[in-house]
Amino acid sequence: MNMLSKETNTAPETKKRKLSLWRVSLALLIVGGLVYGTTLGLDQWKESESTGVYKPWFAAYVDVTSTPTYAFEQLGATTSPDVILSFIVASKTDACTPTWGTYYTMDEAGKELDLDRRIARLQQQGGRIAVSFGGAINSEIAVTCKDPEALFNAYKSVIERYNIDTIDLDLENENLKDMEAAKRRADVVARLQEDYRKKNKSLAVWVTLPVAPQGLTQDGTNAVSRILLSGVDLAGINLMTMDYGDNRPKEQSMFDASKQALTETHRQLGILYKQANINLNSNSLWRKIGATPMIGQNDVASEVFTIEDAKAFNTFALNQGIGRMSMWSANRDTPCGENYVDVKVVSDSCSGTKAVKYSFTEALSMGFDGDLTQSAKIATTEDPNSNVSVVDNPETSPYQIWQETGAYPKGVKVVWHGNVYEAKWWTKNDLPDNPVLQAYETPWQLVGPVLSGEKRIEQPTLPADTYPTWSGETVYQGGDRVLFEGVPFQAKWYTQGDSPAASAANSDNSPWISLTQSQIMDILESLDNTSGSAKKN
Repeated sequence: MNMLSKETNTAPETKKRKLSLWRVSLALLIVGGLVYGTTLGLDQWKESESTGVYKPWFAAYVDVTSTPTYAFEQLGATTSPDVILSFIVASKTDACTPTWGTYYTMDEAGKELDLDRRIARLQQQGGRIAVSFGGAINSEIAVTCKDPEALFNAYKSVIERYNIDTIDLDLENENLKDMEAAKRRADVVARLQEDYRKKNKSLAVWVTLPVAPQGLTQDGTNAVSRILLSGVDLAGINLMTMDYGDNRPKEQSMFDASKQALTETHRQLGILYKQANINLNSNSLWRKIGATPMIGQNDVASEVFTIEDAKAFNTFALNQGIGRMSMWSANRDTPCGENYVDVKVVSDSCSGTKAVKYSFTEALSMGFDGDLTQSAKIATTEDPNSNVSVVDNPETSPYQIWQETGAYPKGVKVVWHGNVYEAKWWTKNDLPDNPVLQAYETPWQLVGPVLSGEKRIEQPTLPADTYPTWSGETVYQGGDRVLFEGVPFQAKWYTQGDSPAASAANSDNSPWISLTQSQIMDILESLDNTSGSAKKN
């Protein structure tokens, strides 16, 4: 995925800095009850995810080192009491010392930014904070601090100084790709969770990752797998629904791209948990997903996440039951002033749109009424009957039930195990729910579940005599059409002996392309018109 997030801050007075432009961060929480077995005080600490008491929460990211300083502690000046402060990264001069954006140690931030007092003021008013480690441009501590004991103490010093129970690990660029650091980080975070659990405390860990409309990248799925393998109980995966670049078709809106990104990640997350021998149902998986759009102008000039996108995304996220909603960033939730010449140039202090102040916060937070500390109170527990497959009923399924012997052209929708899938290219013998992590490995696009009360929708098919059946002995010119196993194909150039079946494996080099459902509809309409004209004559 093409993540372009830069950080372009301006420092106060003589300190110059690059803004930590984005990304959310994360932390995970997957507990020792499943991976470690029985632990001290676990029964008292643990709360079943199926109780229904969990309320999804909203917390915007606040760039602590950005100027002008954002007054997150003034609840009268914002609509949300919870914030995620970013980013804690490694010092440039001491690999195991945590700093705010490399510019301030925690002591320096307390003095120069009055950060401790401002956090205490927010908490005094009922607000809550999480701290994000990492980001796009500096080193997350685990990358530079190679001593596990020193790394453990570095994380712990941040958690205890700010009296928090939720952390966010924002893994991007080299922070995401460094697998040695990934193992070190996961092992230490698992130890932290266990340490707090023994003290009858808890630590929620969210991991924030880049995402494409096609879901998590391979680096992302590797990171999640590594974390689960180490025994970390993940609170969830927070997706940076932004900066899609070439992964987003030009005609696809930011809302549609973000909706697809969440849906694909939900599928991937189910596979990752199964690989970790933890079976979760669909609702539990959705709760372990968070989303963080970059409001307004994104780093990619052609991408603007509008208020309309925000409202639609909020509705979708609530309907799916995701666990959290965030945004990058609270600092930017205001229109740029008249003196800001080019809104296509990303600012760390305004959105680049005409949306009024706090309008993105209000649109995205609607209905997210929980508080972020809930994540620390819920341990991951396996869902009963999560392995039971849904039996598809052809009488009530909106589309045909997938069959192993069936051949499906691009655009055809099928039902399988209670979900609707759409063929991305011609396919046969490919399971719609085949547990592959990357979208390019499967010809099926998960659309969503079969809804209660749906009725069968007949898919258009061509009469058997519409086109001749393909023959390996016949010479075909570009534009010729044939039927292959009942599916219509069109020749792209001169060909003989090349089976249309090969187009599924290598569509670029194949001389054949299957017709889409919309093309089939046009053909059927043409046939109807021709038949009608003949009857009139």
